[in-house]
Amino acid sequence: MDELWVRQKARGFVAKVTLPPVFGDLTPYLDAINAKLRHDELGQGESGYTITKPNGRHIVTVNSTETLERQRFTICHEIAHIVLELPSSHEEVPSWSYAKRHPNEVACDTFASELLMPYKLWLEKVPSDDPSMEVIETLAVKFGTSFPAAASRYASLSQRPCAFVTMERGAVRYASRSTSLRNINARISARSVIPAGSAARRLHDAGVSAIASAEVAQDVWFDDWEKGGSLREISRHFASRDTTVSLLWFDEDELPDRELDRFGARIQEDEGLEELTGHLSWDRRKR
Repeated sequence: MDELWVRQKARGFVAKVTLPPVFGDLTPYLDAINAKLRHDELGQGESGYTITKPNGRHIVTVNSTETLERQRFTICHEIAHIVLELPSSHEEVPSWSYAKRHPNEVACDTFASELLMPYKLWLEKVPSDDPSMEVIETLAVKFGTSFPAAASRYASLSQRPCAFVTMERGAVRYASRSTSLRNINARISARSVIPAGSAARRLHDAGVSAIASAEVAQDVWFDDWEKGGSLREISRHFASRDTTVSLLWFDEDELPDRELDRFGARIQEDEGLEELTGHLSWDRRKR
């Protein structure tokens, strides 16, 4: 089970559900799996759970004290557990954190994002404007989801080279990349420290909630990268939970020409034979 498989399962599920005229109502999803929704005041950090009755009816309960966006995500996350037939592995780890989370929970988060921001509807709604905080905020409102969720979706489906990076406690936790960046194996290493020279690093070091934008070198963010190119970065820091997010992008014609082998590793250019000088290149004493 990998991310692509999960997304394909989610899109197949969405395709079988008739979405309502007013987008945002999750009832069709619940009806499709024979589930009933309940709201209850749950303990702090507990977003929701599902109980399945002997007759096959599912009761999805969400925490009524959490934000509407959080409740919507929890509903779709619980639907994912049912459709994918994955047991819950909820632990004392924040739902927005990628640190130490069980693979089942990460897979259900991926499934939930596809339900909240359906592929076809997303492409219809996303504007052609340059990336900005305003664009992401508008999409988040339209789809009733959080800013990080909308930004991650935006980056992964962008037509231009684009990435969205989530960082916690000064380290990279997860990066969503557009197809063009995935195709050339543009990597932002998980668990690496926030790179020096980035807008994200400046915000994190300042330690206050703020937003910043800057033009930085591409090799500041991407591993094993050619020097010379630049990118735009919009970063946002949430001091209360020591989380930082960055949206990165640049124009298609600024993509480096990188040749990869079938394993996704970069092929180094063959520099050819050295010019003949008439002198032997090895030590005669070691013949």
